[in-house]
Amino acid sequence: MIDYTEGSGKQYHIGVGTGDVGSYVILTGDPKRCDKIAAYFDNPKLVGDSREYVTYTGYLDGVKVSVCSTGIGGPSASIAMEELVACGADTFIRVGTCGGMDLNVKSGDLVIATGSVRMEGTSREYAPIEFPAVANLDIINALVEGANNLDMAYHTGVIQCKDAFYGQHRPETLPNGQELLRKWDAWVALGCLASEMESSALFVVASYLHVRCGTVLLTVANQERAKNGLPNPQVHDTDGAIRTAVEALKILIAQDDQK
Repeated sequence: MIDYTEGSGKQYHIGVGTGDVGSYVILTGDPKRCDKIAAYFDNPKLVGDSREYVTYTGYLDGVKVSVCSTGIGGPSASIAMEELVACGADTFIRVGTCGGMDLNVKSGDLVIATGSVRMEGTSREYAPIEFPAVANLDIINALVEGANNLDMAYHTGVIQCKDAFYGQHRPETLPNGQELLRKWDAWVALGCLASEMESSALFVVASYLHVRCGTVLLTVANQERAKNGLPNPQVHDTDGAIRTAVEALKILIAQDDQK
């Protein structure tokens, strides 16, 4: 492979190198969310700011940890994971937002993904579609324990990932709208909890790279609840999801130390 960094020692897209990041990394879509997450670290420092990728590194319980933004969607998220693993990372928690699908998933609730429908395109370049996109069990359990410790309302189960935001929110306006609506109804009937845009790609790439990955999401709103005339306010504060991810990292750090 061509060295596009021309010997800089930094990864081409994220702009960080070996030693710049910890083995534990929180991934989040929005670059502006990184400083909010890094504020929960001890001695956080900005170590990378390139394209959509903003990276801070600090410490939790004396162990080096990082946060890196991924932008929107599977392509940029997969690049972040590939390059962070090349720098030494091996444990990832995605913190993001989602739209609820199951009627029991209310605005403000957290969703901890156990697996994801692979309706995005990135993971298809890594694995045949028959291969499942599943979260790491250690991370799922740590997120559940973290949510319980913080008294967060949460749900665990399968989510759905897609590439087109507006394919979800106004499918009837798109040329492929009938197919999108048919599949959406299938996912709802099968008990999908929520929809977002990165996790299935991350889960499959993590399987390929033999690293750990999990996801915790804030439910912003639920269009199925709106369709059914149920209360559906919008909630945009991601602090609960962030705190749950940080708590989960602390749990994982302690567990890994005992091993």
